[in-house]
Amino acid sequence: MAQISRASLLTLEAYARQRKEFRAKVLDHKKNRKLHLGQHVTLIFEDELTIRYQIQEMLRIEKTFEEAGIQDELDAYNPLVPDGTNLKATMMIEYDDAVVRKVELARLKGVEDAVYFQVDGHAKVYAIADEDLERENEEKTSSVHFLRFEFSPAMIASFKGGAAVAIGVDHVNCSYRVDEIAPAVQTSLASDFA
Repeated sequence: MAQISRASLLTLEAYARQRKEFRAKVLDHKKNRKLHLGQHVTLIFEDELTIRYQIQEMLRIEKTFEEAGIQDELDAYNPLVPDGTNLKATMMIEYDDAVVRKVELARLKGVEDAVYFQVDGHAKVYAIADEDLERENEEKTSSVHFLRFEFSPAMIASFKGGAAVAIGVDHVNCSYRVDEIAPAVQTSLASDFA
């Protein structure tokens, strides 16, 4: 998947004119790129479109139009675009109650490394978490993590060919498995492979 370049971004003015339609397009696109692992863990799979939207929104919010600022956003967000052999996701651990959230994030230390995919006939592929910076400390994990799942060519062929794809989490305090992701989700995610 191609990286997002400065030349491919809309100016602040052009984005302001197209924002409503672009946002609707991205929200519709994300419907088949979200997976829930139980009640409190959600994965949103990123791609060029979702990351382009994030960059455009950050530039708009921060009113960034200078080259250096734009490049900073590109440098921060481009690593979240899949590169043809992987899937990349934002993982959110969500608890409405702040007290409960604090307790659960302490119990879930290391959960970001326990998330996996398993393509039928292949071994599990565990997430490589938070390559940009450490999000866990001695007391707790973070409520947001960035995950990368690397697949072998054989796994990719099976995934794209329609083999059953499971996703789950193997953590002592959070164990959950979806034996087969929905076909529409699988098709959307398969488009991230070269």
